Amino acid sequence: MLTTLFGTIFSIYLIVDAGLTPFRLLLLGTVLELSVVVFEVPTGVVADVVSRRLSVIVGLFVIGAGLFVTGAFESFGLLIVGSVLWGIGWTFVSGAEEAWITDEVGEEAASTLYLRGAQSWQVGALAGIPLAVGLGAIDLGLPIMAAGIGWAILGLSMAFLMPETNFHRTVDGQGRRFLGTFHAGVREVRRSQVLLLVLVIAVLHGMATEGFDRLAEFHLLRDTSFPEVGQLGLVVWFGVIEGVGLILSIVAAEILRRRADLATHAGVTRVLAGIDIALVVSVVVFAVAGAFWFAVAAFWAVAFLREVREPVFTAWVNRGLDPGTRATVNSMVGQTDAIGQIAGGPTIGVVAVWWSVPAAIAVAGVLRAPALALYVRARRKGEPAPVDDVAVEVPPHIEVPGMPNPG
Repeated sequence: MLTTLFGTIFSIYLIVDAGLTPFRLLLLGTVLELSVVVFEVPTGVVADVVSRRLSVIVGLFVIGAGLFVTGAFESFGLLIVGSVLWGIGWTFVSGAEEAWITDEVGEEAASTLYLRGAQSWQVGALAGIPLAVGLGAIDLGLPIMAAGIGWAILGLSMAFLMPETNFHRTVDGQGRRFLGTFHAGVREVRRSQVLLLVLVIAVLHGMATEGFDRLAEFHLLRDTSFPEVGQLGLVVWFGVIEGVGLILSIVAAEILRRRADLATHAGVTRVLAGIDIALVVSVVVFAVAGAFWFAVAAFWAVAFLREVREPVFTAWVNRGLDPGTRATVNSMVGQTDAIGQIAGGPTIGVVAVWWSVPAAIAVAGVLRAPALALYVRARRKGEPAPVDDVAVEVPPHIEVPGMPNPG
């Protein structure tokens, strides 16, 4: 629900109220991703060494601050500040959240739980659309500020409600432990050819998504004609579009959970390859669509494919990871995704300025295509090495049984 509060209105706010050009939209996204690149791995190490729970709680508060600043001020400089805070907060949550879930329930149960979690998020997001539309009809900045306050309240709630039963904080040698955990995570990635392929796929995913995420609503607003139906304004139209997309995502995730083979390495790579093929086609179709409903149908396809892909990819990344470096490795994946977005953003921006926004979106879609060959290669490599087979050396430490976790 919190994501929908700003997600449904965010792009309209940046385009209509803040008056950002396509290039500035992509520049804002690049700043966000630079924050992720700088802070992703350090915050992942914090989650592995200090506490997954504390990392998530801190991240929720910082995200809330970033969104509130974004919704309260329309100047480009303060939008940059909001994006930096948003990016830093996200790095505290990213990696730590996945590691916490996997620690608490185990790898096998986590695969299904990621899909269930995605469905719960979609249901909550659907419930948040009317509130976002209602606030946006008053002022486009209101739902973004409300989302910021909501994230802070969620952080406060997690301080009381979030358990952490399968993680033990170390009490000495913290400096060595931080560096040791970071190097252990790097060694784990270097030892696994599958994880190396995962990182390259994450880069391609980041490059492909940045152009679409920043320019999709601009394309709908500037290159298509919204139908005139009664008193439906832009805010309501985008609420309807978002709502239908979420319903499709919920249905698709349930079908995938019941019928797809997510229990094996080969099954997961096959599902991910199929999703990425469909994403390439859907993004290109969206880019070339001139008719409103044709473009919206392609937009829905991209939305639900992305929503389904995320939990499946997360489950694949976490297969066979060492619990001691799980958050760090997840953060490395998030960092490479951000690097891809940084590399893709300016490139797509140049295409948008020199050629057109539809051409830029089409290029963004095609950038994902090389990942298909990488899925085939990853499938041939087989399962990642079990944790026991990966020699991950971490400096010795002392654990105090029964010591309460921080936060």
